[in-house]
Amino acid sequence: MAYFAKIKNNIVIDVNCIVNEVIKDSNGVEQEQLGINFLRTFYNESDAIWKQTSYNTVGGVHKLGGTPFRKNYAGIGYVYDSQRDAFIAPKPFNSWILNETTCIWEAPIAYPVDNNIYKWNEEIQNWELING
Repeated sequence: MAYFAKIKNNIVIDVNCIVNEVIKDSNGVEQEQLGINFLRTFYNESDAIWKQTSYNTVGGVHKLGGTPFRKNYAGIGYVYDSQRDAFIAPKPFNSWILNETTCIWEAPIAYPVDNNIYKWNEEIQNWELING
C-alpha cells in the first residue's frame, strides 16, 4: 500500500492509502506524482496538495529497510515542513526541542534508563516516576 497525506496550510488533514499499482509507471517504477494525480482525480480536487508518506518511517529511517519518506509517517494534525521535507508531530510540551536530524520532539532531559516507567512533568520540566 502507498500512503498519501493531504495537506492544507501546512497541516495534515487526511491520510489515504492506495494500492501500489496505482503509483507504478509503465516500467513498474513507483512515482509519487501518479498517486497525487489519482487522488486529485478521485476527489475531484485538482489543486489539493498531497505528499507521499511511509507507514514504516520513523525519524528518517524505514523500519523494514525500505526507502524512508519525509522523516516520519504523517498523521492528522502533523505539520508538513517544506524546508525539511518532513512531517512533524504536534509539539507535546513547550519545553521539548525538535531534533533536526529525525524531526522528532525530544525532552530537554533524557528519559531515565532503568526498569521504571516515567511521564514528563512540564511544571518541573523533568521525568516523574509513575511506578516503582
